[in-house]
Amino acid sequence: MNDADVGKQIQQMVRFIQQEAQEKASEISVAAEEDFNIEKLQLVESEKRKIKQEYERKQKQVDIRRKIDYSMELNAARIKVLQAQDDIVGEMKENACKALLRVTKDTNVYRKILKSLIVQSLLRLRESSVVLRCREADRVHVEPVLEAAKKEYAEKLKVNLPKIIIDGKVHLPPQRINDTAHGPACSGGVVLASQDGKIVCDNTLDTRVDVCFRQKLPEIRKKLYGDQQVSP
Repeated sequence: MNDADVGKQIQQMVRFIQQEAQEKASEISVAAEEDFNIEKLQLVESEKRKIKQEYERKQKQVDIRRKIDYSMELNAARIKVLQAQDDIVGEMKENACKALLRVTKDTNVYRKILKSLIVQSLLRLRESSVVLRCREADRVHVEPVLEAAKKEYAEKLKVNLPKIIIDGKVHLPPQRINDTAHGPACSGGVVLASQDGKIVCDNTLDTRVDVCFRQKLPEIRKKLYGDQQVSP
C-alpha cells in the first residue's frame, strides 16, 4: 500500500470519527433539550401548584374573615334586639311597680294585700313566734290586720295563734320619691323572720314583682314578640 492509499484510509477514518462525533453530539443535544423541557415543565407545574396553594390559602383567609365579620355583625344586631326587648320588659316592670304605688294609696285594698302577704309568710315560716318588719309609714296599716292574719293562719293549719312582733327599730326603706333618687327603696309589703333570724320570708311588693316577672318572663316575651324573639 502506497502513501496515497494510506492517506485515503486515514481520511475515511477521520470522516467516520467526525460523523460519529456529530451523531453523538446531536444525541446529547436532543437528550439535554428533552431533560431541559422536562425539568422546565416540572418547575412550571411546581410553581403553578405553589401559586394555587397560596391562592387557596388566601381565599380561605378571606372566607374566614368574612365569616368572622358576618358573625360579629350578626351578634351586634342580636345584642341590639335583645337590649331593645329587655328595655321594653324593664319598662313594663317599672310600670307595674308604679301601679303598685297607686294600690298602696287605697287603704282598704292595701290592707287586704298586707293581710294576705302576712298569712302567706306565716305559712312559709311555720313558726310560733316571728318578727315582722315593714315600712315605718305602713305600721298604721299592718297593726289593724294582724289579728285577722293570725286567725286565718291558725285556722288553715289548725294551730294556736302565732306571736307576731313588729320590729320598732328596724324598718323597710321608704318608697322611692322619683326616678332619679338613689339608695334602697321599698314599694310596700312585709318581711317576716324567725326569732333567731335564720329563716326570712321577704314578701315585699318589689320582691313579689321580681318573682312574678322571672316566672312569667318567657310568657311575656312570647306575647310581645311571638316567634320573632331572639335567643341570646
